Amino acid sequence: MAHSRLAVAALLLATTQAVDRSKFRTCQDTRFCRVHRKPPVPPPSYKVDAAGVALVDGILRLEVSDQVQPPLLVSVAPHADNGVVRTRVVEKDKVRWEAPDVLLSDTFELDTKAALSKTTDKATLKLSSGHTVDVTYEPFSVQLTPPSAKEPSVVLNQRSLLHFERGTTVGAEATQEVASKCEKDYAWDGNECKKIAGYWEDGLARFEDGTKEVKEYVKSTSEDGLEETFSGHTDRPKHGPTSVGIDVSFPGSKAAFGLAEHASSFALKPTTGSQYNEPYRFYNLDVFEYDLDVPMALYGAIPLAWAVDPSRTSHNTAGVFYNNPSETFVDVSDDYSLHFVSESGVLELFLFAPSTPAEGFSQYASLTGAQELPPLFALGYHQCRWNYKDEADVRAVHGRFEEEDIPYDVLWLDIEHTDGKRYFTWDSNLFPDPVTMQEDLWSTGRRMVTIVDPHIKRDNGYVVHKEAESKGLYLKDGSNDFDGWCWPGSSSYPDFTNAKVRQWWAERFSLENYQGSTSSLYIWNDMNEMSVFNGPEVTMHKSVVNLDGVEHREWHNLYGMYFQRATAEGLMLRDANKRPFVLSRSFYAGSQRWGAVWTGDNAAQWSHLKQAAPMLLSMSVCGLIFVGADAGGFFGDPDAELMARWIQAAAYTPFFRGHAHHDAKRREPWSFGQPTTSYIRRAIADRYALLPYWYSVESCVEISQ
Repeated sequence: MAHSRLAVAALLLATTQAVDRSKFRTCQDTRFCRVHRKPPVPPPSYKVDAAGVALVDGILRLEVSDQVQPPLLVSVAPHADNGVVRTRVVEKDKVRWEAPDVLLSDTFELDTKAALSKTTDKATLKLSSGHTVDVTYEPFSVQLTPPSAKEPSVVLNQRSLLHFERGTTVGAEATQEVASKCEKDYAWDGNECKKIAGYWEDGLARFEDGTKEVKEYVKSTSEDGLEETFSGHTDRPKHGPTSVGIDVSFPGSKAAFGLAEHASSFALKPTTGSQYNEPYRFYNLDVFEYDLDVPMALYGAIPLAWAVDPSRTSHNTAGVFYNNPSETFVDVSDDYSLHFVSESGVLELFLFAPSTPAEGFSQYASLTGAQELPPLFALGYHQCRWNYKDEADVRAVHGRFEEEDIPYDVLWLDIEHTDGKRYFTWDSNLFPDPVTMQEDLWSTGRRMVTIVDPHIKRDNGYVVHKEAESKGLYLKDGSNDFDGWCWPGSSSYPDFTNAKVRQWWAERFSLENYQGSTSSLYIWNDMNEMSVFNGPEVTMHKSVVNLDGVEHREWHNLYGMYFQRATAEGLMLRDANKRPFVLSRSFYAGSQRWGAVWTGDNAAQWSHLKQAAPMLLSMSVCGLIFVGADAGGFFGDPDAELMARWIQAAAYTPFFRGHAHHDAKRREPWSFGQPTTSYIRRAIADRYALLPYWYSVESCVEISQ
């Protein structure tokens, strides 16, 4: 039996060579995206009810209508912060769910000196900063113009792409599994049904004979356009179609940046045919061995973009933050206008017309928070591998760093350190004395990081699961706790959108609850998109609900941020006088308040080294500053030159970690021999020589916000 279990375990660790794009939906596979991307000709034209335009308590309020459906309510709120205007479009007689906790506050100080004037065709707000906001009545648009400028920097709905589906409950059903060729616990191998031994991160079942599932990706849409089938699952939203969309233009702009996270260029590429044929997608996913130069969704989502018009003598940067955490697609036109479309929610956009790019970044930080100042050690070099196999291995690696005189600050442990992927535990055979191990590292000034993922093994002997289940803390699939497959096998997922669940999770990090931990132990959050190996697109289906009964489709992109937040709050609860350090793979706007982020499962290829810089720059202009890419590449084996060059480049990125897949050869700094060891030692030493500068820069970022 032991041999059989080892064989199955080895089988589950088998990997593929590249991402299988057929597992992930495109715009064409997604009804709401198709509807918005090809609107009727001419598109619906919204008109402002001029008689109802009024400035109430510092907010310009009005109604717009397409003369077919009930009017929509629009509010235009100029902030006291120069050149920031919050615009919201919501239904008049229905309240939709909106994301809490993204913004620092739901109420911001408004420009109380803004003056309203009206003509027969528009309303104008003259702001105390010198900016003007014009609301054109027909067709409806909102324009933000900087002081003394001849044309606006940002225009909302210039192309009349405002579209707001109102929903229906007629015939709505929950998400369901498509009829399978095989019975429960069996899957198709291309010829026959075989018993499932487990699932892997590529979303395919593994069988005991060493083969893997052959999945037929059925794609279909019902006649009414409301029901869609993809990847073995049928989705029919219970509220019917509730998608929203709008366009944002930047007159005169010659480039645009942001929209993290995508493995694409720093400057956004047009998506309407000249460079990409697909829009940028925001739907946080565990993309196994991701491709480059594509607008596919990855691990994180920040729908923030900046456009630049070099011809302007001042205020040559403009921006928009589109605050919607449901699945979203963004088309970029050749003139860098943007078209945002989301599956659900409301339209909430913050328009920016700053005097300088730095002012724009500060304005965005005033909305969602500045990057938290990390502890000094977190800016040093981090050494990681899936996995350092036992305490002897940890001591050997640490000792070799000392012997080779290579500075480092943190040694990391991946999932194999646990007792059967039960987080907050240790494998007692491999790590019998974790406290002494950590204390030995701490005696030389080094810390340890362990991984803690959101999927909880469904095992009644596992105290974390037993408590979460008894307290009713898991996400729900109908009336039952959601049950999906991840590293431990059958797993459930706490509802981190719930404050009480986050508090319970934070308490898991006390030294009493996390036995074997010490105050020098910090945390790594992975798989928090959330990753579900046997779910559609390697995540959970959209009809799963949180404890408030809100469907997963509404808050999907928030889950990773909430998970990192709960973990960071746990470390602050454990040690009130220490700054926490938590690394996360998934993120949304506001994640910068809770720790660091990395670019996920890259590869040991020169192309991935080249891709790292534009990805990190895109994340940085979206407010995520403490970011990095795994030096050397996670998948595959770098040669000596690639490893040395990657370390040299990564030494100048904010988060600096070497990491490797379990199938990769050992690649600690000395693994390649001379002269590579000397090159790497010098690069890491240069990082430490500049550490006071790095820390000063991080401090200035926090203070300036």
